[in-house]
Amino acid sequence: MSTEEKGALTFSFPFENIDQRLRELILYVSDKCSQDPTFGAVKLNKILYFSDFFSFQQFGEPITGAEYMRLGRGPAPRRMLPVRAQMEVAGELVIQEGEYFGYPQQRPVPLRKADVGLFTARDIALVDDVIQALWNRAASEVSVLSHDIAWRAARDKESIPYEAAFLSDAPLDQSDIDRAKELIAQHGWRV
Repeated sequence: MSTEEKGALTFSFPFENIDQRLRELILYVSDKCSQDPTFGAVKLNKILYFSDFFSFQQFGEPITGAEYMRLGRGPAPRRMLPVRAQMEVAGELVIQEGEYFGYPQQRPVPLRKADVGLFTARDIALVDDVIQALWNRAASEVSVLSHDIAWRAARDKESIPYEAAFLSDAPLDQSDIDRAKELIAQHGWRV
């Protein structure tokens, strides 16, 4: 479902429980990454971002439906801090303060199992793939990976639209150029 908002195409998703979906995915990812020494709050944000945006790109809908914003170290769910605070108060999650190679690290530690019943097997498989791809990579490296064209197109604290998942940093190849020319001719567009 799409709506027009300030001239930009934006999508809304049929999830009534976005915060709950985010909450359960935070628990799931934190549990799955408990043995990854590089895992912390920054890396959690990137795993969530890549999972939602890859899902949107491949299947037309994200996993959580959370809104993401541009921050200095890369995209993060806009509601991450309030949701995480609610989880801490509810006794579902603690943040373990520490260091990783001299840098501060905030490790989310789940205190209960995630309710994965909110997600499809496809959702969980995609999240597992993202976790595996980023396993043992430092937060700084993962942050650089998230500084893609979608992140660069947004201003600080501005939302990153899911449609940005279709943007690419890759250079155009001849087939891209040929297809563009074909579309221009087909639709009578002027260049």
